Amino acid sequence: MQYDDQVKNRVKRIEGQLRGILKMMEEAKDCREVITQLTAARTAIDRTIGVVVSANLVDCVRKAELDGENTEKLVQEAVNLLVKSR
Repeated sequence: MQYDDQVKNRVKRIEGQLRGILKMMEEAKDCREVITQLTAARTAIDRTIGVVVSANLVDCVRKAELDGENTEKLVQEAVNLLVKSR
């Protein structure tokens, strides 16, 4: 799978969030602030997982259809990946 700049930028933003969280911890910031930022980072990661799985699913289904394959298995694998990521 090719990862476009949009997905890479999402990961870079998450990386920045995590660095910011580490800095907050080093500065002994309030635990509620740290938890809020950790939650935001987790949400960003979850959304990125969804983008990657859905983009991959679209590519795989198109290819499978062209090859005359059953796409049901691919859809089930994508659902399993999303469930496992939670």
